[in-house]
Amino acid sequence: MRNFLVKLDDLAAIEIENNFIRWLERAAFVFMILMFVCAPHSIAATQISWLTGMFIWVVRMFLKPRPPLVRTPLDAALWVFFAWSIITSIFSYDPLTSLDKLRNVALFLIFYYVVNVVRTKRAVVFLALAIITSTMVSVVWTPIERIVGRGVEIVGLSQESPLSKALLMNGDTLLKANNRKIKTPDDLIAEMQEKELTELFVYRPDYYFKVTVKHADLLGGASAFERLGVSDWKRSRNWRSAGFYGHYTTFAEVLQLVASLTFGLFIAALGTKRRKDAETRRHGDTEEKNQFEHQIAASPRPRVSVSLLAVCLAGMSFALLLTVTRASQLAFLISAAVIILIVGNRKMILASAAIILPIALIGLFFLQQSRQVGFFDLNDNSIKDRLTFYRKGFNLWTQNTRNLTLGVGMDSTKRYINEWNLFDNDGKPMGHFHSTPLQLLVERGLPGLFLWLWVLWIYGRTLLRVESRKSKVESREDEISRENEISPITDWRTRGILLGCFGGLVGFSASGLVHFNLGDAEVAMVFFMLMGLSICICNFRFQTANPTTEVSSNP
Repeated sequence: MRNFLVKLDDLAAIEIENNFIRWLERAAFVFMILMFVCAPHSIAATQISWLTGMFIWVVRMFLKPRPPLVRTPLDAALWVFFAWSIITSIFSYDPLTSLDKLRNVALFLIFYYVVNVVRTKRAVVFLALAIITSTMVSVVWTPIERIVGRGVEIVGLSQESPLSKALLMNGDTLLKANNRKIKTPDDLIAEMQEKELTELFVYRPDYYFKVTVKHADLLGGASAFERLGVSDWKRSRNWRSAGFYGHYTTFAEVLQLVASLTFGLFIAALGTKRRKDAETRRHGDTEEKNQFEHQIAASPRPRVSVSLLAVCLAGMSFALLLTVTRASQLAFLISAAVIILIVGNRKMILASAAIILPIALIGLFFLQQSRQVGFFDLNDNSIKDRLTFYRKGFNLWTQNTRNLTLGVGMDSTKRYINEWNLFDNDGKPMGHFHSTPLQLLVERGLPGLFLWLWVLWIYGRTLLRVESRKSKVESREDEISRENEISPITDWRTRGILLGCFGGLVGFSASGLVHFNLGDAEVAMVFFMLMGLSICICNFRFQTANPTTEVSSNP
């Protein structure tokens, strides 16, 4: 136990002598680890870890010696955006609902929890690897779940069947009866025998819905097939994977963020591996080679890391494919392309293009087979509904000057859904407008959208400036190494995290055009966690002020 605490203190840079404060700082850091580990799986566990850890951190801030609050380039933009959200909630058509919704806006405080508790570069790398490793649990489970199958997919449904009378069709999958999972038709019969009315939870490609079947409608016969009026059944293996979240869009959005982080680390490790291999060949069997090998002995081993990251990346890409979520898949491709362009290696660009093209074709084929739609298919109900949402959202936003500037208030559309005629093409009330920019315009007005774009602009600009600075440092080190025949040793992990987080920012913004991912708490939490890690790297504690000097590996 003592050895564990020593390692924990070293990782979290806990050096204070006061024993009570030391335990507070340990607890705050441990709950941060739990937050990163739980984020790819459970919103409840993630929020509990965050709120508990942040409460401990706040208590610590009131005890002397008080640590200084970390200042970041995003402070003004984030707090002004939050203040404007409060103002629009006060002037909302439904103020109580909008003010309650501020809890979701306050998720940006995760960012401050991360940048104030994380004090070392090692901790940044540890947390980045923690969320990647944790995500792999869902990634591994996704194909296993598909192989095992689920529910009861009905085959050969007769017109007299009680299921037909409930408007079910061939190919529908029965998942639950009265909130109990069913694995065989006999399970359904047993449940229907107990009650006059049975509520079925059903999956039909792209949709989950509920229907009610009557015990009185059961047919005569000895077998479950005869009584249900079906000729056969099978375990379903056709659905959109959702990990442990329960919703495929949330899983896909989180996957593309973590996959971008993984891809950034992979590209950085690959580049470092090639440089080290080239330097090893250049030194040959000389004393300088021994000096070179001694120099890299303590550095991360990119050869092993490239292989492990490649496996993780392949698994995440496959899991993302099984979500059959077009926007998230395209967003990840855009993110990967941007990361490669930033690195600027011509061979890597050509190789990536050769890999991405067949993957994109496979994704299109899988999409067509799973959802029976094309990538941009105007006959797809999902696209039809979105076009309806966009038209009605734009009309509501431009209805008057008040809506144009202050918006209607967060979630006020749920109360006034009838008055404002906010229904989709099937006459069902819409939950949101399926677009982050449009949602901000409608709920928080034009200033709300501009303020959020300001946050994203500053975040992206900060990452690019530090990445550019690191590239200049490496270029200068290359010149020195050619003169001295000594290879530069740079930490590819921090550069990879920067690249991955910038790619995640691009992907998050791209998919946000057709998804309200900022309003999805699970996705927003992961976004702010990664924002915190990348800004920690950008912080002055991890680098010297002069962009032409070597980047320090110590805080």
